[in-house]
Amino acid sequence: MSISFKDRVAIVTGAGGGLGRAYALELAKRGAKVMVNDLGAARDGTGHSDAALAVVEEIKAAGGEAMSNGGSVTEYEQMVEMVAKAKEAWGEVHILINNAGILRDKSFTKMEPADFDLVVKVHLIGSANATKAVWDTMRAQNYGRILMTASSTGLFGNFGQANYGAAKLGLAGLTKTLYLEGAKNNVRVNTLAPVAGTRMTEDIFPEEAYKAFGPENVVPAALFLVSEDAPSNAIVGAGAGVYHSAWVTMNKGVLLTGDDRSVEGFAAHWAEISDRTGDFVPQSGAEQSQVILSQLQAAMKG
Repeated sequence: MSISFKDRVAIVTGAGGGLGRAYALELAKRGAKVMVNDLGAARDGTGHSDAALAVVEEIKAAGGEAMSNGGSVTEYEQMVEMVAKAKEAWGEVHILINNAGILRDKSFTKMEPADFDLVVKVHLIGSANATKAVWDTMRAQNYGRILMTASSTGLFGNFGQANYGAAKLGLAGLTKTLYLEGAKNNVRVNTLAPVAGTRMTEDIFPEEAYKAFGPENVVPAALFLVSEDAPSNAIVGAGAGVYHSAWVTMNKGVLLTGDDRSVEGFAAHWAEISDRTGDFVPQSGAEQSQVILSQLQAAMKG
C-alpha cells in the first residue's frame, strides 16, 4: 500500500540540507505542500545562507509545491509567523518535523555555559516553540503529526556532548507528555533518533561510513512516523537502512520494610532493585505511582 501525503501541509525545520532536505523532498514527492524552514547556519549555529530557497526550487522543479522560511526556531514569534504564512497559503498545517539543530561539542570540563545554553535552546526550546506554534491549529482540525528529533546521545550518552544529550533526552520527554495531551484530538507525537551523514557529522564518520549513513536511509522511518497511520509515543532509531525501537522501562519495584528502609537497607537490596526481570514500558508517569501503590496494597493484604 502506497503512503501518500496528498493535500497535507508539512513544515520541516532545518530543511536546507541533510536530513531535513531529504524529508522535505520526499514529502513533496508524495504530494505534500512543504514549508522549508532553515536559518542557513553552519554546524555551530553561526552564519546564514539561502539553503531553504534552494530546496524549494528543487521541489518546484520536480513538480511539487513549497515555500521557504528563514525563521529561527529559537524565536517563538518567528515560528508563529511561519505557521501563519503556511496557513495563509494552504489553509492548514498537518505535519511538523522538528529537525533544526546545531552542535557545540566539548567535554563538560571545557564546555562554556553559553555553549550548553545555546544547544539546549536550539534543539529543545526550538522544537517546543515550533510545536507550540502549530499545536492549537492541529487540535482544532483534529489532525496533527509531530516528529521530535532525539539522538542516541540523549537516550544513551556520548562523551563530549553533555549539552546535546540533555536537549535530546528532553525532546523524548516532551514527546511523552504531548502524545497524551494530543490524543483526544488525533495529534500523534513521536521521537526519532537518526544516525546520518550530514553537515553536522561530516568530519565524525569515516568516508565510507558517511556514504552508508546517507540521510535518505532515515527518510522511511521519519515519514512513517508523520503519516496518517503513524503510532504515537514511539522512539525509533534509524541509520544506514537499519531501524529499531527504544523504550523507557521500569521494573515492578521492591518494598523495603523495617530496618531495611534505610540507606544500608537500600544498598543491601540494590541487586534486586536494579534487576530488569519483568520490566515494562509505562504509558504515562502515573504508572510509577500505580506500581508503588500496588506494592503497598499487596503488602497490606499479605
